Amino acid sequence: SGMFLPVQLAAAKALSLTKGWYDEVNAVYKERRKKVYELLQLLNCDFSSEQVGMFVWAKIPATYKDGYLLSDEVLNNSNVFITPGGIFGSAGKKYIRISLCTPIKKIEEAIKRIKKN
Repeated sequence: SGMFLPVQLAAAKALSLTKGWYDEVNAVYKERRKKVYELLQLLNCDFSSEQVGMFVWAKIPATYKDGYLLSDEVLNNSNVFITPGGIFGSAGKKYIRISLCTPIKKIEEAIKRIKKN
């Protein structure tokens, strides 16, 4: 028993990386986060810019019953999928979640599509 060997090896490698590598990765995610904020503003969602991690959570506008309705509308009108928070449990019902793992070009494309509608 024990931790899966590839995870151990990845952790060991991560410990050997320089601060410059981490700074580079953080810069990429910072730019993605800015674009996600732009997208959320288009949708009139409320969010905290103090969030950290790989996802941005946003409260949906009061005009929607739940995140599913907003997600469906964006998908049907703009061909952009946004995760409804309700799939993570009832506390997420009034929220949506956007991943920062998406390349910035895809986030920019989503913004263009949403702006068209």
